[in-house]
Amino acid sequence: MQENSAAPSLKTVPLLPRSSSGYSQQPPNSSSAHLIAGASGGLATAILTSPLDVLRTRLQSDFYRHTPQAGQPPLKSTSIHPLSASVRHLRETFQIIHSVHYTEGLRGFFRGLGPSLAGVVPATAIKFYVYGNCKRLGAEILNCGEDAAIVHAQAAVAAGIATSTATNPIWLVKTRLQLDKSRTQGGVTARQYKNSLDCVRQVVQQEGVKGLYRGLSASYLGTVETALHLVLYERLKQLFGGALRESRMRNNPTGDELAKWISTSGAAAAAKLAAVLITYPHEVVRTRLRQAPTENGMPKYSGLLQCFRSIGRQEGLAGLYGGLTPHIMRAIPSSVITLGVYEFVLRLIRS
Repeated sequence: MQENSAAPSLKTVPLLPRSSSGYSQQPPNSSSAHLIAGASGGLATAILTSPLDVLRTRLQSDFYRHTPQAGQPPLKSTSIHPLSASVRHLRETFQIIHSVHYTEGLRGFFRGLGPSLAGVVPATAIKFYVYGNCKRLGAEILNCGEDAAIVHAQAAVAAGIATSTATNPIWLVKTRLQLDKSRTQGGVTARQYKNSLDCVRQVVQQEGVKGLYRGLSASYLGTVETALHLVLYERLKQLFGGALRESRMRNNPTGDELAKWISTSGAAAAAKLAAVLITYPHEVVRTRLRQAPTENGMPKYSGLLQCFRSIGRQEGLAGLYGGLTPHIMRAIPSSVITLGVYEFVLRLIRS
């Protein structure tokens, strides 16, 4: 560690080591910075992308899928041409947008925002707290630099597991509220759940405490996406950051900050797109397990593998990728916002 010898009468301050991406690495005592930066990114993301989250959740479920009229044979997705499936998917997307706006108003696009805020903020805080500190610990244990892919991968898996376990009940409540449609009973139209607390009460009464953890196995499977996303992000950030460092003026704080935003945003968007396209079906399975539909009075899905097989057999590939369009429309901006705010807040704290 080098020391500043220009002012011997002042306390010397150690310089932070720099990664190959050109950004300062965390000092050992900065673990709480990841918590604050992650929470800031989650707050901005939850509010700005709420309408797309509602749309994505409804398309992933089977509540809003097209049902044939009386006398018509059921539609088999496995026999539909991919182009026709894509057209039908877009049509369903715009139908739901129109339906939500017509029947629920603008507030309908923000259904579940309460539990979403209650989930996204602590989830991103936990995720980046664990990720940032596991990178440091992993580098020490594995005796390699924090830029190593194995360090990023183990930190991302640990972050995904910790986040899923801690926040699954919140996401289940958010999913149930977003899928809650008006029902008419005895001439009175009402929703099943009054609010988040009522949803928790009903789930615990009807399904037990374990009902709050439906879809947790699919969430654990989602750590593959988290790992792939963050590993790709770190690699791409280094590539983009190196290229921009070579092209910008050295003594230009504005240009330096702009270059960091560009490299972070580009890396976050490209990495998220690749990760989503490869691992998306787990998102649909997780939504269905949280939705907990019934068939002939019995739960339609009994577990992770059975849910995969059932969707694949009945709805084909189109079913496993249901809601992909709004998910990508939400996931990429979310990744850019979350990681951009996260990195920016980290720089503010460290400066």
